[in-house]
Amino acid sequence: MWDYTDKVLDHFHNPRNVGRIENPDGVGRVGALACGDALTLMFKLDGNGRIADVKFQTFGCASAIASSSALTEMIKGMTLEEAQKVTNQDIADYLGGLPEQKMHCSVMGREALEAAIHNYKTGETSVRTVDDDPVVCTCFDVRESEIVKVATENGLTTVEQVTNYCKAGGACGKCRSDIQAILNRIAEKKGPADAPAPQNRPMTQLKKIKLIEEVIDRDIRPALKRDGGDLELVDVRGDEVEVAFRGMCAGCASAHITRTNLVQAKLREFVSPAITVVEERH
Repeated sequence: MWDYTDKVLDHFHNPRNVGRIENPDGVGRVGALACGDALTLMFKLDGNGRIADVKFQTFGCASAIASSSALTEMIKGMTLEEAQKVTNQDIADYLGGLPEQKMHCSVMGREALEAAIHNYKTGETSVRTVDDDPVVCTCFDVRESEIVKVATENGLTTVEQVTNYCKAGGACGKCRSDIQAILNRIAEKKGPADAPAPQNRPMTQLKKIKLIEEVIDRDIRPALKRDGGDLELVDVRGDEVEVAFRGMCAGCASAHITRTNLVQAKLREFVSPAITVVEERH
């Protein structure tokens, strides 16, 4: 049973703007029934170039229906330039969060909007180009540009996260090494410019605590908050860091994975490779 917010359940049970528009200005179609999710989104502009009406039809789970419904409510009254700035994370935030395994539903909504705007501007029914944009995941027909975009926009660093956000790698698994290679290239391009170099020189305990707090605030807490969670620094004893998960992360079955793969990994990268992270002792 997925842990849905009340707002997700509301938009699932009472979806807004379902249906079709006669003579729409833009239409976007993404997904496929064979993949388990399909979405059609269409809009009509008013005389001032703002979205006066928007409708959707979807085949999918509760998250797909809720994400589509939320998106249509969000973009009503916007110009196309404003609507283009709506991200999949904005959709998830509007709903109070989505389970990470269902984030691909918010991505599908953003892609449908992108396709509809592209259709309005060009008359073309597809935003995909074949040249220099190979299909990475043949099971779900996900191209390299889609993986790069979703990973960059959402700060994804693992293949599992990419699967959650766009399904790539979620079936036969043959493309997982290709996805990892794409993530490696993104990391190489990003570089360490926005992050402090690992601290190899001795530092006082006070400086270590301050640096740990900085890394938690900059590199760890934002990722947890996207899923409705949070982290509290409880104590620092030498190289042992004691933390407590809060919000949706508290009591989560995957908390130990998050502790090792996110919290400990980031602190070892930016503070000290000797750091060990443990959960709060009771």
